[in-house]
Amino acid sequence: MKLPLTGGCQCGALRYEISETPLATYTCHCTDCQRLTGSAFSMAITVRDTAFRLTAGDPRHVAKTAGSGRVVTRWLCPDCATWICSSPLPAATPSEAVRRVRAGSLDDTSWLRPTAHFWTHSKQPWVRLPADDEFHETQPG
Repeated sequence: MKLPLTGGCQCGALRYEISETPLATYTCHCTDCQRLTGSAFSMAITVRDTAFRLTAGDPRHVAKTAGSGRVVTRWLCPDCATWICSSPLPAATPSEAVRRVRAGSLDDTSWLRPTAHFWTHSKQPWVRLPADDEFHETQPG
């Protein structure tokens, strides 16, 4: 992995840069992510909010109440509707604020390897997870 990490949406209208090494790489097996991706799970990296910078475009913000009950604000491209990240939780202090960036929106995905898996109670039965990884039946605290 080479910093800064760069990425963007499908059509190129939204671009971003990440200046620090991600805190985590994970998959989410919730039914919302399955619907949004049209796949068995979504994959994301977690970065400190201060390390994320939008370099082009103006995203559309879409709020959704998650299965956990908390409101998630997704950043979408207004042109191609690619989901690039989620906003930090409103109650987070600046030093604790993290952003969840959709791993597939990175320009270079060759280094990605998830080590944690969320909402495993709704994962597809054919998905096999590495035994050494971290598992959460729902959303971790």
